[in-house]
Amino acid sequence: MAKKDNLILIGMPASGKSTVGVILAKVIGYDFIDSDILIQREEGMRLAEIIEEKGIDGFIEVENRVNASLQASRSVIATGGSAVYGEEAMMHLREIGAIIYLQVDFDVIQRRLRNIRQRGVVLRKGQTLRDLYDERCKLYEKYADLIVREGSGEIEEVVARIIRTVRAGSM
Repeated sequence: MAKKDNLILIGMPASGKSTVGVILAKVIGYDFIDSDILIQREEGMRLAEIIEEKGIDGFIEVENRVNASLQASRSVIATGGSAVYGEEAMMHLREIGAIIYLQVDFDVIQRRLRNIRQRGVVLRKGQTLRDLYDERCKLYEKYADLIVREGSGEIEEVVARIIRTVRAGSM
């Protein structure tokens, strides 16, 4: 059984999981793991190519498998925005760390996501970004041990809030 000493970041694509994660890891002296990069390495192709080749459900299966087998200690783990569709993976992540939802307003996500397909975002046919946002926010809240609102978008402030909350032991 892995120790529960990791910090796992969940949230919408473009919510800042990777950016916040790298800085957070540096500040607290943890390793940084980007699960999207693990998926790409394991599959030997970019996320958009995996979605194109295997379809959305196939991609979610791959993501679930990779995240469910992730072994880490003293790491900040940035997950893909669709990680919350993999229940097995989310249960595993909860066992190895604290799950932190980086909550960002819809208009900010919409502004940041210019080329949604190229980025490898799991968007079903006919589904709008707003539909996806509303659907996922419920799942992020369901799995989160801690919700951190991004607010003004200052990365350092988000990192500081996470550290304060974790150090206060309120998780």
